[in-house]
Amino acid sequence: IENVGNLVCPAIYDLGEAAAVVALSVTEGEDKPLKYPTMFHRADLVLLTKVDLLPHLPGFRMTVLEDALARTMPRLRVIRVSVTTGEGLPEWLAWLEERRAAMAPAAAAAAAHHHEHPAAAHSH
Repeated sequence: IENVGNLVCPAIYDLGEAAAVVALSVTEGEDKPLKYPTMFHRADLVLLTKVDLLPHLPGFRMTVLEDALARTMPRLRVIRVSVTTGEGLPEWLAWLEERRAAMAPAAAAAAAHHHEHPAAAHSH
Protein backbone atom coordinates (compact mmCIF):
# COMPACT_ATOMS: atom_id res chain seq x y z
CA ILE A 1 0.00 0.00 0.00
CA GLU A 2 1.73 3.14 -1.13
CA ASN A 3 1.15 6.36 0.70
CA VAL A 4 0.89 9.35 -1.59
CA GLY A 5 0.90 12.79 -0.10
CA ASN A 6 1.98 12.63 3.52
CA LEU A 7 3.25 10.37 6.28
CA VAL A 8 0.23 10.68 8.55
CA CYS A 9 -2.88 9.15 6.98
CA PRO A 10 -1.75 5.52 6.51
CA ALA A 11 -0.05 5.46 9.90
CA ILE A 12 -3.21 5.81 11.94
CA TYR A 13 -5.25 3.06 10.24
CA ASP A 14 -4.77 -0.69 10.18
CA LEU A 15 -4.87 -1.45 6.47
CA GLY A 16 -4.13 -5.15 6.88
CA GLU A 17 -0.60 -4.93 5.56
CA ALA A 18 1.81 -7.72 6.47
CA ALA A 19 4.70 -5.30 6.94
CA ALA A 20 5.11 -1.54 7.14
CA VAL A 21 7.99 -0.07 5.18
CA VAL A 22 8.65 3.66 5.04
CA ALA A 23 10.53 4.92 1.99
CA LEU A 24 12.29 8.07 3.17
CA SER A 25 14.34 10.04 0.70
CA VAL A 26 17.41 11.84 1.98
CA THR A 27 16.14 14.88 0.05
CA GLU A 28 13.16 15.10 2.45
CA GLY A 29 15.45 15.95 5.35
CA GLU A 30 16.35 14.36 8.64
CA ASP A 31 13.38 15.80 10.57
CA LYS A 32 10.67 13.46 9.23
CA PRO A 33 10.80 10.77 11.96
CA LEU A 34 10.21 13.37 14.68
CA LYS A 35 7.63 15.23 12.59
CA TYR A 36 5.65 12.03 11.81
CA PRO A 37 6.51 9.67 14.69
CA THR A 38 3.43 7.44 14.31
CA MET A 39 4.47 6.32 10.83
CA PHE A 40 7.98 5.46 11.97
CA HIS A 41 6.81 3.85 15.22
CA ARG A 42 4.74 1.33 13.21
CA ALA A 43 7.46 0.74 10.61
CA ASP A 44 9.20 -2.60 10.35
CA LEU A 45 11.79 -1.06 8.05
CA VAL A 46 12.90 2.30 6.70
CA LEU A 47 14.27 2.37 3.19
CA LEU A 48 16.52 5.42 3.10
CA THR A 49 16.39 6.24 -0.59
CA LYS A 50 18.50 8.37 -2.93
CA VAL A 51 21.61 7.93 -0.78
CA ASP A 52 23.71 8.58 -3.88
CA LEU A 53 22.67 12.24 -3.51
CA LEU A 54 24.22 12.63 -0.04
CA PRO A 55 27.39 14.27 -1.40
CA HIS A 56 25.15 16.98 -2.89
CA LEU A 57 23.28 17.67 0.35
CA PRO A 58 25.84 19.39 2.58
CA GLY A 59 23.20 20.31 5.17
CA PHE A 60 22.01 16.73 5.65
CA ARG A 61 23.27 15.21 8.90
CA MET A 62 23.02 11.42 8.97
CA THR A 63 23.64 11.35 12.73
CA VAL A 64 20.56 13.55 13.29
CA LEU A 65 18.41 11.23 11.17
CA GLU A 66 19.75 8.11 12.89
CA ASP A 67 19.02 9.63 16.31
CA ALA A 68 15.47 10.56 15.25
CA LEU A 69 14.85 7.05 13.92
CA ALA A 70 16.21 5.48 17.10
CA ARG A 71 13.84 7.67 19.14
CA THR A 72 10.75 6.78 17.08
CA MET A 73 11.24 3.16 16.01
CA PRO A 74 10.94 0.39 18.61
CA ARG A 75 13.09 -1.92 16.43
CA LEU A 76 15.42 0.25 14.39
CA ARG A 77 15.99 -1.24 10.94
CA VAL A 78 17.24 0.89 8.04
CA ILE A 79 18.45 -0.10 4.60
CA ARG A 80 20.20 2.60 2.58
CA VAL A 81 19.32 2.28 -1.10
CA SER A 82 20.08 3.90 -4.41
CA VAL A 83 18.55 2.77 -7.67
CA THR A 84 21.25 4.76 -9.47
CA THR A 85 24.19 2.88 -7.94
CA GLY A 86 22.39 -0.29 -6.80
CA GLU A 87 23.53 0.24 -3.21
CA GLY A 88 21.32 -1.64 -0.75
CA LEU A 89 19.12 -3.29 -3.38
CA PRO A 90 20.36 -6.84 -2.65
CA GLU A 91 19.70 -6.28 1.07
CA TRP A 92 16.20 -4.89 0.32
CA LEU A 93 15.36 -7.86 -1.91
CA ALA A 94 16.66 -10.28 0.73
CA TRP A 95 14.46 -8.58 3.36
CA LEU A 96 11.42 -8.99 1.10
CA GLU A 97 12.27 -12.63 0.45
CA GLU A 98 12.63 -13.32 4.19
CA ARG A 99 9.19 -11.80 4.77
CA ARG A 100 7.65 -13.81 1.92
CA ALA A 101 9.18 -17.05 3.20
CA ALA A 102 7.95 -16.35 6.73
CA MET A 103 4.42 -15.76 5.43
CA ALA A 104 4.34 -18.88 3.21
CA PRO A 105 3.36 -21.35 6.00
CA ALA A 106 0.48 -19.13 7.11
CA ALA A 107 -0.75 -18.72 3.53
CA ALA A 108 -0.56 -22.47 2.94
CA ALA A 109 -2.50 -23.17 6.13
CA ALA A 110 -5.19 -20.67 5.15
CA ALA A 111 -5.49 -22.24 1.68
CA ALA A 112 -5.75 -25.74 3.16
CA HIS A 113 -8.45 -24.61 5.58
CA HIS A 114 -10.39 -23.04 2.70
CA HIS A 115 -10.38 -26.34 0.76
CA GLU A 116 -11.79 -28.25 3.76
CA HIS A 117 -15.12 -26.42 3.41
CA PRO A 118 -16.38 -26.84 -0.15
CA ALA A 119 -18.91 -24.28 -1.29
CA ALA A 120 -21.32 -27.02 -2.47
CA ALA A 121 -21.90 -28.32 1.07
CA HIS A 122 -24.93 -26.28 2.13
CA SER A 123 -27.36 -27.31 4.85
CA HIS A 124 -31.09 -26.81 4.25
